[in-house]
Amino acid sequence: MRKTLDRITPKRVLLIIVALAAAVPTSAPLSARCTISRYRACSWLTAPSALQAQQRFRPKGQETTEAGGDRTIDAARAGMKMLMNGRPDEAIKTFQQIQQDDPESAVGYLLEADATWWKIYLTIGNLVDPDVFDVANTQKSAYDARFEEILNVAIRKAEASIHAQRDVARNYLYAGLGYGLRARFTGLRDSDLPTARAGKKMRSLLLQAVATQSNLNDAYLGLGIYNYFVDTLPTLVKMLKFLIGLPGGSRDLGLQQLETAANKGDLVRSEAKFYLAKDCSRGTEQQYAKSLQLFQELEREYPENMFWKLLVGSLEIRLGRVDEGESRYRAVLSRTQGALSDVDQALHREAIKAIVRRHPGEHLE
Repeated sequence: MRKTLDRITPKRVLLIIVALAAAVPTSAPLSARCTISRYRACSWLTAPSALQAQQRFRPKGQETTEAGGDRTIDAARAGMKMLMNGRPDEAIKTFQQIQQDDPESAVGYLLEADATWWKIYLTIGNLVDPDVFDVANTQKSAYDARFEEILNVAIRKAEASIHAQRDVARNYLYAGLGYGLRARFTGLRDSDLPTARAGKKMRSLLLQAVATQSNLNDAYLGLGIYNYFVDTLPTLVKMLKFLIGLPGGSRDLGLQQLETAANKGDLVRSEAKFYLAKDCSRGTEQQYAKSLQLFQELEREYPENMFWKLLVGSLEIRLGRVDEGESRYRAVLSRTQGALSDVDQALHREAIKAIVRRHPGEHLE
């Protein structure tokens, strides 16, 4: 199933506007009424003036560190490497240990939710086509309930730390990434309004994060996606800028911000590279060689993750390197043969689908 931005109809736009009008009072300030761009990762911007005012009146000395300090962040980085290397269950155990060791920190809960989102995506998503974003082939997953439960805890923990003035900038980041995960989850199911609401909250928090601490480059994953897609939306959706005050974007700035997150990010660096590579593979961009390069970098850095090999194979074929592409498909097929995990079983099925698409008469198991 392909999900494209062009599927938005006038009827859908009207329903969105009516629902938003009912949800947000007209007496609210314009920044509270601004929405909606639909993208699966979904990120947004806010006006900086309110953020600057907030910064001006922040008490000195409020920034503190997480209880676990560097140990917590180091463990989080190690868990993210496991996740990106195709070992989500091991990563989840690492994140749960962080929860035990540093229970007041949001990061262990946030990253467990992230790992759970990847399990959802990899088991029910459309994986073969690199330019198809996070579209699910089914509406439900066995991991949905756990995802929502642990994500809610992560957001509550981050918001509580912000209230308590503990490590404020980083907790703005954690809360923003949490709402970003919520947007990714609802966007996976083609649910426009929940995705928009989560995305709107996310962009506000991420902008506050970088306004408070400018080197939190993970935030540019969301901000980059927003800028890029608002500037490349279909004409019909661009009309919403005038109807509901949707802030403008910039394709060039968005790609630059994604590059920043991919090159200088910390916890979500590899995820930023994934989304940047997907952007480059869009038919409107046709930067297939760059997309291939980015996916190859992920494949080299995380050789155990067959998902990257699958995407590299797809780009190779798109660039006319059929033998190289099919070789990777068959490598995935071989490596996942008899797999016990549902993620590897899903990758096995996707490899079969990719091969049979090119060789309809071939029977594979």
